[in-house]
Amino acid sequence: MSPSAPGSAGAPQARPSGPAILLQNARIFDSRSGTLSAPAHVLVRGNTVERVSTAPIPVERGTQTTVLDCGGHVLLPGLIDAHWHAMFATVPMAVAMTADIGYMNLVAGWNAERTLLRGFTSVRDVGGPVFGLKRAIDEGVVAGPRIYPSGAFISQTGGHGDFRMMSELPRDASGHLSYTEQLGAAAIADTPDEVRLRAREQLMRGASQLKLMAGGGVSSHHDPLDVTQYTEPELRAAVEAAENWGTYVTVHAYTPKAIQQAIAAGVKCIDHGHLADEPTAKLMKERGIWWSLQPFLDDDDAIPQTTEAQRVMQRQVTSGTDNAYQLAKKHGVRLAWGTDVLFDPKLAERHGALLAKMTRWFTPAQVLTMATADNAALLALSGPRNPYPGKLGVVEEGALADLLVLGGDPLKDLKLFEDPERNLLVIMKDGKLFKNRLSSAQER
Repeated sequence: MSPSAPGSAGAPQARPSGPAILLQNARIFDSRSGTLSAPAHVLVRGNTVERVSTAPIPVERGTQTTVLDCGGHVLLPGLIDAHWHAMFATVPMAVAMTADIGYMNLVAGWNAERTLLRGFTSVRDVGGPVFGLKRAIDEGVVAGPRIYPSGAFISQTGGHGDFRMMSELPRDASGHLSYTEQLGAAAIADTPDEVRLRAREQLMRGASQLKLMAGGGVSSHHDPLDVTQYTEPELRAAVEAAENWGTYVTVHAYTPKAIQQAIAAGVKCIDHGHLADEPTAKLMKERGIWWSLQPFLDDDDAIPQTTEAQRVMQRQVTSGTDNAYQLAKKHGVRLAWGTDVLFDPKLAERHGALLAKMTRWFTPAQVLTMATADNAALLALSGPRNPYPGKLGVVEEGALADLLVLGGDPLKDLKLFEDPERNLLVIMKDGKLFKNRLSSAQER
């Protein structure tokens, strides 16, 4: 090795530049080992973790460094919700379907900041007119999590994303778009050509992945839970459009038939799937399909429904939740965690409680890994359409600096996340401090 080669003893060493944040004396949950480290130190510069060390990290002269003493508290990656609806989480359905888009964006901006202050530094938004909100967050106009947008729900006529009233039917080829279509909340498409067109429109707008409705649901009024939606050629048209852009399709589906048809069409992720049977779970494992499953239970956190028919379908879904998680564990399906909070501001504030609920099926360490490193791997499936290139969900050198400091041990008590105002001491996203309750000092 020549004296001037990088890393050699005689090579000139590049001096750090730019402001930095040094977090000292933290026990790190790295999303991999399932345990906490011995006291360690993390240096962040710009939006990147520059160094992680059990040995003290000296403050370089000539640099502006903010030093935070974590006092032995736990440092972990920012949380990720793989099934979030930024535009629809906190407003009633009637408002979401009729309100002015300006009002909707203002409410969503308020909720985005609340989401970040609950410790969720990234979300995969699986349906809604979220591109403006994402841009405002990225430009620093409002505070909020990183958003991986799907854009409009792509739905067949009468599908889970068709929010029209009966009085709006029939619509011919030259008919006006419904209000939810005009907003970009839904895109109704029938035939492979129409699906391909609407898919390409979402990609043009900046979708990191596409969301199609492949089966019936609970909250919509026209499609019973057992209904299978789209045909395999229609689903495949969206898959081909996504693959041509280097990304993937995720689908809303509950039943074995809907799930299996979507997989046959080339879909890479199933959202929900609470009614899956054992052959379907085996198929997901064999094909390497992601299963984005939510902890839906018949309890106080169940999303309020307006009709008895919807409540019956909701109970059918919640009755399958335990079995779905057991099947996923038994067959080793790749699991993502998300909430699918809709139309309820009180439930949105229960974000951390919905995470803690996962200890019904998993250890706290497994839950945290799912909500950090595993969900980050799902986000990275968007490939070149990833709006935030870099590694998320881990605490390691070179990773994006989305970090939390928690006033307690989450491996013993995951319910700490139920009260983020009290228990989250530091919230850092992209190397910026959005909350800090630790003592700090400036060193130069």
